[in-house]
Amino acid sequence: MQHQSVRQLFEAAEMGSLSPLAAYSANAKRDQPEPASPVRTEFQRDRDRILHSKAFRRLKHKTQVFIAPIGDHYRTRLTHTLEVTQIARTIGRALLLNEDLIEAIGLGHDLGHTPFGHAGEAALAKAIGRRFRHNEQSVRVVELLEKHGEGLNLTQQVREGIYSHSKSRKDITTATWGTASTLEGQIIKLADSVAYINHDIDDAMRAGILQLGDLPSAYVAMLGTTHAERINTMVCDMIDHNWWARGEQPAPSDLTISMSPQILEATNGVREYMYANVYLRGPAKTEDGKVDYVINTLYEYYCQHPESLPSDLLAIGQQRGEPVERAVIDYIAGMTDRYALKKFNDLFIPKTWDM
Repeated sequence: MQHQSVRQLFEAAEMGSLSPLAAYSANAKRDQPEPASPVRTEFQRDRDRILHSKAFRRLKHKTQVFIAPIGDHYRTRLTHTLEVTQIARTIGRALLLNEDLIEAIGLGHDLGHTPFGHAGEAALAKAIGRRFRHNEQSVRVVELLEKHGEGLNLTQQVREGIYSHSKSRKDITTATWGTASTLEGQIIKLADSVAYINHDIDDAMRAGILQLGDLPSAYVAMLGTTHAERINTMVCDMIDHNWWARGEQPAPSDLTISMSPQILEATNGVREYMYANVYLRGPAKTEDGKVDYVINTLYEYYCQHPESLPSDLLAIGQQRGEPVERAVIDYIAGMTDRYALKKFNDLFIPKTWDM
């Protein structure tokens, strides 16, 4: 049967067309070895597993920045994920890197995000009294929580890229959670910032809380005045600055994907403006107190009533010897905005009654 050799043809094509610095599918590693697919490379299989996961489907009803927006054109965590992946694939294709690996990491990087965006992340951290990071939760989702405790058995390269995509507020290139060993993983980290900085500006303008003239003029002059211009500037800069990744010229000793100093400064500058004026203050933050109350109330309730938790989450924790609070965290982190509000209403808001 002809389809039996398709995967080998793909792998051979990678060897013949990708950069010598790319991550080749034939070198992918899983913790639990599996028989090879006849028609898909290992990174293609990872992409498909993520795409078909329940956690991925829930992203469509999770906040990006604006909590539970009514307008159809505001980004959600799902549309953010798709924009990140598209931007990263454009860069990766130009640099002759592995688009399948890029796509798998991009689609999976935010699977562990809480409801209500970063407000929900902060609220859950406050409720549990310690740090909660969505990149760490995303890895837990793919390694353990999906498929009722079996996990997705993704390759090490994809899981590493998911974990290391987060960065600190100071600089989008910081290695707070390490640097991915693959160039593909490093591209996702920067593409994440390219996507959310620009689409959050677009959404803030749509909401009427930001105008172009509010952004730092020097950075706008460097990056562009429109959504498309700014993305194009950042993407083209990443391609030009990292042309060595194609393997056609000497590479830097650290093999780290970055931006040129000027564009990096402008990108960090616009990002800091968004933090100071949109993410951490202003109309986008008006509902944060309510988010904090909902998340904390749900956390306390489920800690006191573990019998109300899904049985599969309880079983996972019991098998691993984890406290019940861990199952509560997993449950709340996996909720969509509307499901969290529904559970809160069901538990704490009196139902109307009519004869």
